[in-house]
Amino acid sequence: MKTYLLLLLFIFSTFSLYSQKSEFEIPKLSESKSVKTDGLVQPHLDAFIALCKKYKVDYHEKLFQLTEIAVVDTLRVSPKGGTLGMLVRNDNNDVEKIIFSWMTLLDKEILKVVAFHEFGHYFLEYKHTCNDCDSIMAKMNSSYFDIIKDWDYHIEKLFIESPVYLKNQDIIALKD
Repeated sequence: MKTYLLLLLFIFSTFSLYSQKSEFEIPKLSESKSVKTDGLVQPHLDAFIALCKKYKVDYHEKLFQLTEIAVVDTLRVSPKGGTLGMLVRNDNNDVEKIIFSWMTLLDKEILKVVAFHEFGHYFLEYKHTCNDCDSIMAKMNSSYFDIIKDWDYHIEKLFIESPVYLKNQDIIALKD
């Protein structure tokens, strides 16, 4: 009985291996990069990319130059405030990561505004537009909730006033 079971196992495994070899070829791995993205940030990245497509802002090359987009617990926080997000650069001064403080998780609207702020720096080539004003690209924001109340206005402004978008408009004007 034991020999019979071993023989069946051998035949089954040989048949299984043979059929896999004949029906499937293992694809060669490409050298394409992937970006490790925190699941909490992914919906905001998806929304930002959809807007890049809408405003005809190229994002693909920059996206795959990143290695990670993550929520971390290493950004400085104090009772007076802290860093809620930042671009992390490598030794060549190239951005390799976009990180967000765990503090942004206290409210989904704060994470949304901070995510779009950091994506604005990276993909739209923004510097800060003001110290503390009613803008996604402000150095600091007294109230993220004021921006959220008029989100569509702020998003349109973020894109159409961005250095990348304005540069694209100049290129289009030169072609005409």
